[in-house]
Amino acid sequence: MRLCPEAGPEKLHYNCNYKVRTMKTPVSSSAAKRRVRNVKKLQGQTRARSLPVPVKPLDELTPVHRRAAGIDVGSAENYVAIPAEGLAAGESSVRIFGVFSAEQDALVEWLQQHQVTTAAMEATGIYWVSLYDKLEAAGIEVYLVDPHGVKAVPGRKSDWLDCQWLQKLHTYGLLARAFRPDLPVRRLRTLTRQRTELVCCGVTHQHHMDKALVAMNLHLSLVLSDLVGDTGLRIIQAILDGQRDPQQLVQLRDERCKKSSIAEMEAALTGTYDEEQLFILRQSLEGWQFYQNQLQQCDQRIEQALAAIPKAAPAATKAPVLKPIPADAAAKATRRPKRPHKGNNAPTVDFSQALLRICGTDLMKVCGLNLLSVLMLIGEIGVDMSRWRSARAFCSWMGLCPGARISGGKVLSRRTRKVNNRAATILRLAAWAAGKTDTWIGRFYRRIKARRGAPKAVTATARKLACVIYHLLKYQEDFVLLNTEVYEAKAKMHRLSRLRKDAKSIGYDLVESQQVA
Repeated sequence: MRLCPEAGPEKLHYNCNYKVRTMKTPVSSSAAKRRVRNVKKLQGQTRARSLPVPVKPLDELTPVHRRAAGIDVGSAENYVAIPAEGLAAGESSVRIFGVFSAEQDALVEWLQQHQVTTAAMEATGIYWVSLYDKLEAAGIEVYLVDPHGVKAVPGRKSDWLDCQWLQKLHTYGLLARAFRPDLPVRRLRTLTRQRTELVCCGVTHQHHMDKALVAMNLHLSLVLSDLVGDTGLRIIQAILDGQRDPQQLVQLRDERCKKSSIAEMEAALTGTYDEEQLFILRQSLEGWQFYQNQLQQCDQRIEQALAAIPKAAPAATKAPVLKPIPADAAAKATRRPKRPHKGNNAPTVDFSQALLRICGTDLMKVCGLNLLSVLMLIGEIGVDMSRWRSARAFCSWMGLCPGARISGGKVLSRRTRKVNNRAATILRLAAWAAGKTDTWIGRFYRRIKARRGAPKAVTATARKLACVIYHLLKYQEDFVLLNTEVYEAKAKMHRLSRLRKDAKSIGYDLVESQQVA
């Protein structure tokens, strides 16, 4: 390789196979700014290293849990590893137990005999649930570990070695504990998830009814806004009872139907009636009615589960003092009160008073949330916000925070982590609903949507709602809807600050234009 003499700001490097041209990096480029940030970080680390710090050998790790066990949970066998200290000569520190109740009890007794105080297990399917409950009832602290966090550990060739790795990592405190709410909240979560499954099954039968009607050229879904509403159910039942005259069927129409006229409905109800499709229509209607009955029973059981959850304790700490809010920051009285959620799958029991007693605050006042969404959200996260150290940690647990993939000082990606979190799904739906309101949260959603698109706006608004819910549950304060004018003034101030910063980076000053009188 030979180097040509310098000629101005650029240099040419020649090779036998290729030529590379390197240019001086402009001062205002992202690479130059990244190098400046790295130099500042390095200088800060150098100043920190100048202080006297006790040096520890690299091969020493301080045990955090000395009497820890590691359990590899399976569908047919459980592999358990305990510390080798205190075992008799020739006794193995790993044992295999079955999954039946008697063998699980023997596993717990074996851990108690060897004075095990904590155990770590991977969240494998649902096989860990019963064993988790038995260990928790026995007074053993259980660490439920995400399998993705330990899958990269080398040397794990079998279940026998897997449990030993879990025991060793847990001994030195290298495993992060997954969130699991208390027992009363877990019972509520089981019922709310079952209610969601019942709704999905009922919707499946509703689609089967629509398919059978369309197969007979009866386009009832085109002239009615709700196929299983009062009008739709009366017409379908009359068809199954033998009525075929469109004029007689239209008389079952409700006066409040506005989607179509009487003539359009008569045309939609003129079709061919096939016996096989009528049989499918009857079975689908009975299936939908069955799941509606199951929903009512599930709501009654949810009411009992809510009664078993204790009342919210007073806030342990006071809310942090924020910036003073202007006197006119409260929302004006023009905001319409929330209407109760009515629909085919709406709760048949009013849970508002029970939720107010459990939470200590009314979460239904938050934009985008209704009775059913608050119920499902409490079933997923509970009301104890001390499980998360801050609102940022709470948002990160739900996967609503930007990621941080950085290599070589360069940001590779800021995409949010892929997390299957039901609470995050509820907040995303609430964010989409809040985006249609004329509130400060709705304006925040529309402002992000215009700049970044709808998907990112939904995530950003869901994170905003998560911070609000964390604050309300932790400090038990009432939700105050800010005035949109105050929000717009604050957003304008942030925008001006960003414009001044961008103008300064390219060597310009942002000056306010003077209006000519």
